Amino acid sequence: MNTVKFDVQGKIATITMNRPEKLNAINNEMIQDLFEAFHEFNTNPDLWVAVLTGEGRAFSTGHDLVMQGEQKREIREGYPSGSTDDLYIFMQTQIDKPVIAAPHGHALAQGSGLALLSDFRIAADDAIFGWPQVKRGIASISGPTILTHYVPFGYAMMMLMTGEFIDAESAYRVGLVQEVVPKAKHMDRVYEIANSIAGNAPLAVRTIKRAAISGRAIPDFATRVKNSSSLAAQLRESEDSKEGLRAFAEKRKADFKGR
Repeated sequence: MNTVKFDVQGKIATITMNRPEKLNAINNEMIQDLFEAFHEFNTNPDLWVAVLTGEGRAFSTGHDLVMQGEQKREIREGYPSGSTDDLYIFMQTQIDKPVIAAPHGHALAQGSGLALLSDFRIAADDAIFGWPQVKRGIASISGPTILTHYVPFGYAMMMLMTGEFIDAESAYRVGLVQEVVPKAKHMDRVYEIANSIAGNAPLAVRTIKRAAISGRAIPDFATRVKNSSSLAAQLRESEDSKEGLRAFAEKRKADFKGR
C-alpha cells in the first residue's frame, strides 16, 4: 500500500491516509489501498479496533480534483470495483468491527464522508469540516447520503448548499463529532478510547454495531427490537459471553478471546 499506512499495536490497527504533500487528497490508488487496509482489519481475528487518521497537516481534503478526470482505475483481485461508492458501501455494510475516526486539520468532502462512516469521531481542536463541492460545480455523494442522517437535516443542507466550512466546536454542537480534544493530546485520547473498547468483549461490541446499523434501516420499532433481541440471543451462546458471566460471579477480570 503506497498511499495508506497500516500499523498494528496490540489489538488496535491504525489506518493512516498517507499523501501528506497533497493533504491526503483521495485518488484512485488510495481508494484501493483503503479497501485493502479495511479488509485486512476486518478479517484479521487478532485485530479488534481500528483508528482512521491522516498523515501531516490534514485528515483528508477529499477527492483529488486533479485526478477527477482520471478514467483508468487499478482493480486488485478480491476487491470491489474501486469506486468511491463501493468504498462507502463496504465500510457501512461489511466492516463489523469498531472504527474510530480521528480527524484533524481539514476533513472535507470525501474525507468528511470517511469520518462519518466510522462509528464515531474524536476530533482535534484544529479540525475543519465541510462539503465544498458546489463551489466547484460538482455534487456530493457523502453529504446528502450520510451527513443528512447524522446532523439536523436543515443544518446539513445549509452546509451542502453553501459549501461553507465549520470548525470542530460547531461540529461538536450538531453531533458531527463526539469529542473535541486539544491537538497536543488528540491521539492520546483517541488511543485511550480505542484501548477501552479493545478491553471489552469483541463479539459483544460487534453485535451492538450490527444491531445499530441494521436497525437504522428498520422503520418499525417492534421489528427493530426483535432484530436486536435475535442478535443478542446468538451472542449468548459464545464462549466470551459465558466467560464474562463467570468472571462477574467470580469477581475477576474477564479474559475475552473473541470466540
